[in-house]
Amino acid sequence: MKPFIRQMGILCLLLISTCIYGGIPAIPVSGTVTDKESGDPIPGVSVRIKGGSAGTVTDNKGRFSLEVPDSESILVITFTGYATRELAVGNQTSLLITLEAETKGLDEVVVIGYGKQRKGDVTSAVASVKQEDFVKGFARDAGQLIQGKVAGLAVVTSSGDPNSQTQISLRGNSTLLSSTQPLVLIDGIPGALNTVAPEDIESIDVLKDGSAAAIYGTRGTNGVVLITTKKKGAQAATITYDGYVSVQSIARKMEFLDADDYRRLIQEGFFVPTASEKYDYGTSTDWLKEITRTPVSHTHNLSLQGGNGQTNYVATINYREWEGLFKRSNNEQLTGRADINHTMLDGRLKFNLGVIGRNRKYFAAPNYAYIYRQAIIRNPTDSVYTFDGKWREDLNAYNYDNPVRPIEEVEGEDRVTEMRYNANVIFSPIRDFNIKLLLSSVKTSSVSGYFESFDHKASELSRRRGYASRGTWLFRDNLLELTGDYSRTIQRHKFTVLGGYSWQDVTNEGFSMYNSDFPTELYTYNRLQSGDQLRLQTAGAQGSGMSSYKNNHKLIGFFGRLNYSWDDRYLLMLTMRHEGSSKFGRNYKWGTFPAISAGWRISKESFLAGSSFVDDLKVRAGFGVTGTVPGDPYLSLISLNYDGASRFLYNGNWIQPLVPVRNPNPDLRWEKKEEYNFGLDFAVWRRINGSIDLYQRDTRDMLYNFPVPVPPNLFGSTIANAGRMRNRGIEILLNYDIIRTKDFNLSSNITWAYNKNTLLSISNDLYKTTNNFFFTGHTGEPIQVTTHKVEVGQPVGDFYGYKSIDIDDDGKWIIEGEDGKPKPIDDAQPDDRKVLGNGIPKHTAGWNLAVRYKKLDLSINMRGQFGYQILNYQRMYYENPTIKQYNMLKSAFDNVYGKRQLNNPLAYVSYYIEDGDHWKVDNVTLGYNLNVGGSKYFRQARVYASALNLLVLTGYKGIDPEVSRLGLEPGNDSRDKYPTTRTFTLGVNFTL
Repeated sequence: MKPFIRQMGILCLLLISTCIYGGIPAIPVSGTVTDKESGDPIPGVSVRIKGGSAGTVTDNKGRFSLEVPDSESILVITFTGYATRELAVGNQTSLLITLEAETKGLDEVVVIGYGKQRKGDVTSAVASVKQEDFVKGFARDAGQLIQGKVAGLAVVTSSGDPNSQTQISLRGNSTLLSSTQPLVLIDGIPGALNTVAPEDIESIDVLKDGSAAAIYGTRGTNGVVLITTKKKGAQAATITYDGYVSVQSIARKMEFLDADDYRRLIQEGFFVPTASEKYDYGTSTDWLKEITRTPVSHTHNLSLQGGNGQTNYVATINYREWEGLFKRSNNEQLTGRADINHTMLDGRLKFNLGVIGRNRKYFAAPNYAYIYRQAIIRNPTDSVYTFDGKWREDLNAYNYDNPVRPIEEVEGEDRVTEMRYNANVIFSPIRDFNIKLLLSSVKTSSVSGYFESFDHKASELSRRRGYASRGTWLFRDNLLELTGDYSRTIQRHKFTVLGGYSWQDVTNEGFSMYNSDFPTELYTYNRLQSGDQLRLQTAGAQGSGMSSYKNNHKLIGFFGRLNYSWDDRYLLMLTMRHEGSSKFGRNYKWGTFPAISAGWRISKESFLAGSSFVDDLKVRAGFGVTGTVPGDPYLSLISLNYDGASRFLYNGNWIQPLVPVRNPNPDLRWEKKEEYNFGLDFAVWRRINGSIDLYQRDTRDMLYNFPVPVPPNLFGSTIANAGRMRNRGIEILLNYDIIRTKDFNLSSNITWAYNKNTLLSISNDLYKTTNNFFFTGHTGEPIQVTTHKVEVGQPVGDFYGYKSIDIDDDGKWIIEGEDGKPKPIDDAQPDDRKVLGNGIPKHTAGWNLAVRYKKLDLSINMRGQFGYQILNYQRMYYENPTIKQYNMLKSAFDNVYGKRQLNNPLAYVSYYIEDGDHWKVDNVTLGYNLNVGGSKYFRQARVYASALNLLVLTGYKGIDPEVSRLGLEPGNDSRDKYPTTRTFTLGVNFTL
């Protein structure tokens, strides 16, 4: 990491030198901002120079002061609930500025595909969240910033691992095999939610429907998340620091038996010691405590910006050192970003150069999810070590390990480095006509190492002296986009035409190697060649090996868009993208993705022009076609691989046979999504605004792996396009500026969404399945059954198993048979299984409150999910008193159905499927803006305290009802997991 730090340090020093020695003139300007209607001063108003977001805010008397580069500077004055004003400074040094109340958002600019648009002119389903509305405090990535803020966008934090990302999905599941993740673009360049530091993001816009996302063709089916980083314009040099310290704890602990419970149960005769199992080993150990800690994490973000109207810049350094709940789990990351803008030829030629560098290091050696399981099932009377200091371990026990041992007896480190370079050139030969060239190169590489000591359990079991592996991978994404746009207003006609070309080349490659039986532990994973197993491999040893891979795919697209408005009343948008991908079969290399949307600003009609309560009313409708490309680049091609495991000796030579692994499919193409969207945007009484969207999205030509006969095929299955799926839903957004006075503001934001999913078909005329359903998901051993059924005519995510309705006098399960009558579970047949619930929430909701009293502010973010079920694996495995070789939940001794204790082997029945409905008080942040009006150095200063995942209201008995909802087996709350955490944060923000 040191070379990376050195490079970013040099970059920042160069920018600082530019600021110090650039000779930028500075003119002091001061003023007061008041309410136009009442004349009262307005505190907390943002006053910045046009083109930048840094500047200052007004104090409690509405006053401000700042320095501007020159007399041509333009001030932008913004405040929630008021119309934005732009004011030329000129020769004035003292300003009196009035703001007029206006419904929020009508003139707000939102980012759309390859451009921006005034929110009032948008005819598609587009959601925008600005920096001031982000979730405050600790945020692991961009997804957590907008949790509960966008209707229809589900953002799930299902793991407390400091290296995990949030899961996001939009408008339900629309595929069987392809990805459900939206396309994420950072300043127009593909990336991930954690590519840029949350503290460095200015806005996040979400393209939700097909008409908005069609311009991205085969990448737009799951929606598009557009992340815009902070950009600065002409202003005097400014330094901003944002730092915070966070402490975490496990959100909720499952109640397992402790050592005192074991000894009591021995006395009561429940545990009967035998020669092989004595149950009481004489100590008291909290195994969960042995593998966890109280993690303390800190994040620091330093930003430098400045420049004049011709050349300006921003540079940021973000450093985080996050500890995980489990010992040795961590995430150390350094991210640097630089953005330089230059304008010449009287503003006709603009250059933008940007770079983002990210270096991440983490300890990723043990499987923490499995370690968690071992901690909760371990006998609490047992000890970590024996009396002679060795690990307390039974080598013959299957899947019953000392959970501390794999944490301490390994060494491992992963280092990930990402460098993103981009350049934008905008040439405007005539007024309102712009030609833009975007070039970007993204390179991400990883180097990992892993070592198991001589004392590791696996080393003892295999009678080997240690094990080590090394691996690396490299990802390269090169992008070129050339666009041209022209805007023109002729009387009441206003239109914008956009055309462009896109070229993307992606390469992914890597290799790994492992070896064992080392002469010493000193080298760990840094001298693999010293392991003896590599030398003995030809003799049949299994402790060494190697592998490598490389793949590449290209994407080319031609696209265009027309936006038209007549009299600001009738709005139209037409989009078309023609796109080709190397992933497609030779008969379908190109696809076309059209879209159309229209809007009617009813509020502009004469019969509403004089309305005293309707500020804006717009209806809109859209239709768009998007696609999803296959995941693997070569699925359309036949593939034969050498089978190294089946080598045979022939005439003194080792021969590797060729085996087929994939059939060709020249007709392989994109999954196609056709989406209709009908929306209503409204604003009334200058305080309330929102939107309502109804949609239907049909996915056609879904990819599925079909069984095929051999021969004539070489392989027993073929990936092909068949099947259809439908999602229907409604989304509601409501913003209410409840109270707005000089000293007190109260505003509310509510989101709600409903989605209904239906699988319409799996097969087509060419590719068919034996049944119109298939099973997926798995309980794991020893139950060993599937958990879900995917069936035509039903939604994805259905739990499928035996419906328990009672227990008999012996404590055995009684289930409901196929005919609806009770029967013992021992007599159960496969046809007795039923749909037991669904793991995908039907309803998602969010409620966000923002309160300000003078310089004190409070934000409360709440969200919930309703109408879904969860399979509680921990109850299914550990709420059973017949399984005495593992620790169990205290609830294992509760009466089942109010009758008696369970006396049945482990089984997957509906008793363990619970309603997951919940409401979270997810984030509470209290902040205070310090009075720095008299300071010579400080322009703004704020301190705050925040709590994340603060309170969960739910009937679910597991750790957290917020479990994974992706894939075809949503709602499985696995026994192997990294528990979610509760986070408390103290932070400070100031600008110099």
